[in-house]
Amino acid sequence: MDRIDQKILSILQRDGQTSMSRLSEMVGLSLSACHRRVKILENDGLISHYAARLNRRALGLEVQVFIEVKLMSQRRHDIEAFEAAIAQMDDVLECHLISGEFDYLIRVAARNTSDYEALYRNRLSDIPSVAQMKTLLSLSTVKEFKGYNLETLA
Repeated sequence: MDRIDQKILSILQRDGQTSMSRLSEMVGLSLSACHRRVKILENDGLISHYAARLNRRALGLEVQVFIEVKLMSQRRHDIEAFEAAIAQMDDVLECHLISGEFDYLIRVAARNTSDYEALYRNRLSDIPSVAQMKTLLSLSTVKEFKGYNLETLA
């Protein structure tokens, strides 16, 4: 990946709807050369997909919560049972296996605290391998993920 590829990726992660002609102008390549590079970046897995970034609050999802989860054990069966259950929950936006006191960090968005409580009581707490959960309510988002800093990869 050279500097032109980094510039292409930086532009596309900020605005995936940038036209190929506009992108080629911005990086200083012909339309066909730029298109060829984008296809290579897609085929190499650097671009995994294109999507619209939605406004959580405009959708009515007022509450954002992070949940630390500790499993009963580190046995493969408990890990697989937890991960399979989480994979089936569309309300779970992200789930990360982490190091430290807890085993996983989950991110959830809900319309209100009552909706979150229902998810917590009726779905998350029913996962058999869960020993402990700790809820962290996000009061506000100071900085949201908008893309990777590709300049540090040079």
